[in-house]
Amino acid sequence: MNRIWIFTCVTFVIGFMLAIQFQTTNEPVIRDTRDVRELRQELRQEQERTQQLADEIEKTKSLLYQYQSSLEDRREVEHVLEQQIDQLREEAGLTEKTGEGIIITIKPLLNDQFFGQSRQVVSPILLRLLINELNIYKAKEIAIGNERIVATSTFREVNGGTQVNTRRLPPLPIEVKVLSDDPERLRDYMVVSESVEYAEIEGLQLTIETVEELTLPAYDQTPRVRFMEEVKED
Repeated sequence: MNRIWIFTCVTFVIGFMLAIQFQTTNEPVIRDTRDVRELRQELRQEQERTQQLADEIEKTKSLLYQYQSSLEDRREVEHVLEQQIDQLREEAGLTEKTGEGIIITIKPLLNDQFFGQSRQVVSPILLRLLINELNIYKAKEIAIGNERIVATSTFREVNGGTQVNTRRLPPLPIEVKVLSDDPERLRDYMVVSESVEYAEIEGLQLTIETVEELTLPAYDQTPRVRFMEEVKED
């Protein structure tokens, strides 16, 4: 009886191990097909994201320390709050901003003087592509003509004209002002950007120059906040 019981247990264990081995060999091996360049790019993106999170943590800690240090003085609390509000207004584009950067001039590729030729405009597609590329290449602040570009800015075609922030753009040429920590590098990127090629398809030309100082106007419309509700205290 004992021999039968021992034989049964050994057979069960061997069968279980064979089943696991069979299942392991049947599972497909998923290989990472990315090359070294793609892996380095992803690593660099993760490092930049980590640095951004670390910077945000340091800013939050600094602000918390200021609040804790100023609790004993009401005037100091008000001063810290005013500084925070001013910083948020600046980050939202609600104030003028001055610094070094580049100026991108959008103008017709050919100076045709034929009678009756319709006025040439910049398409919203080109403007979106241009803004996206500038943001990719670390632009700090952007203005198209007299319109400051913020997170809620819109680009639309209305009655044959292009509107930015619900306002019609002036006739060509149009200047796009961009603030940057490294204007020379930003210019080098933009000279060979996809925006230049797309502009030529539309019959337009982008000329780019670096400037030591330029001033961007403030966003002068009322920011529209949606999908947010005021938190009521207990």
